[in-house]
Parts: sequence; C-alpha cells; structure tokens
Amino acid sequence: MSDPTSQPNSQKDWNALAERVARHVDNYLNGLEAVARGDGGVHTVPLLLLEVSQVILAGAQLGASADVILPDNWEPEVGPDPDLDAIRQGLSERLDALDEYVEVFDPYKDTEPTSYRLSDDLVDVASDLVHGLRHYQQERPLEALWWWQYSYFNHWGNHAGAALRALHAFVANARLNVATEAATTA
Repeated sequence: MSDPTSQPNSQKDWNALAERVARHVDNYLNGLEAVARGDGGVHTVPLLLLEVSQVILAGAQLGASADVILPDNWEPEVGPDPDLDAIRQGLSERLDALDEYVEVFDPYKDTEPTSYRLSDDLVDVASDLVHGLRHYQQERPLEALWWWQYSYFNHWGNHAGAALRALHAFVANARLNVATEAATTA
C-alpha cells in the first residue's frame, strides 16, 4: 500500500492518487444515493457520518499533496453537471428535524454562527465530487485531481467538515445520553 501523504512525483503517482480519490468519491456518491432512497433506515445518521468521514480522508490526501497544476492551466469542459435535487430532497426527508444546524463558517475569520442544512452540505459536496469524477471517467485523471483539490480547498472541504461535525455531534449525543441513562438506572 502506498503512503497517502507521499508527494506525487510522476504521472504514475498522480494516476494512483486519482484512482484512490475516485474510489472514495464513487463510494460517497453511492452511499448518499442509498441513504436518500431510505436504505439506511434507523442507521441513516451513522451511515452518513461514515460516508462523510471517508470522503474527508480523500480530501486530506488531496490537501497533503503538492498542488495539482494543469499543463495548459485550463480545465476541459465535461458537460452539464447532473441534477442532484432528488438526492437533496431524499436526504432532507430522512434527516427531518436534524437537517438544520449552526456552524461557524471559518473559525479564523468569522465570529457569527451561520445556519446550515445537512442535506444541502452533503449534496454540495457530491456536486463538486461528481464534477471531478466526470473528468476521471473521461480518462483525464490530472484534471480530476485538479478539480477535486481546488474545490476541496475552495468549497467542498468546508461543507464536508461542517457536516461531519453536525453528524458527529448527533451520534455522540445520542450514544452518550444512552450511556448516561443506563448509568443512572443501574
């Protein structure tokens, strides 16, 4: 197994990183679609926590890598992005009362909390990831990596991190409350 934090120094290394990230992206998109359909049942939130955690690993690999620079400093067109509103709506229905949460957008620049929706964050991440995946599927791994890395720093990394904190808080609170209730009844 290669070291995910090693710096790519050849096209082969970039291709290997693109393949790893593409697998994470594909798993995230498939998991999100399944949860939006209702396949998660009572495990919806823990499954989303797992999916977001795994895609954040891909983002961390991109963040730890050297900057991806396109040879012509130009991104080829991939066509229109798919409509993900059905997934957004499905997630909103599954998440119901815990869909809305509060987050500080940038802990170094912002001081005021901002309202977010998990369903929006999860689909915003998916939208950025699917765009890069389309480059990858068109056999342009360097363009895919460039897009994933750029959008990780610029957009989806923040939304994934915020969603992860909200999902973690919900799961942790649910589990810790059960532990507290069990301890007080013993």
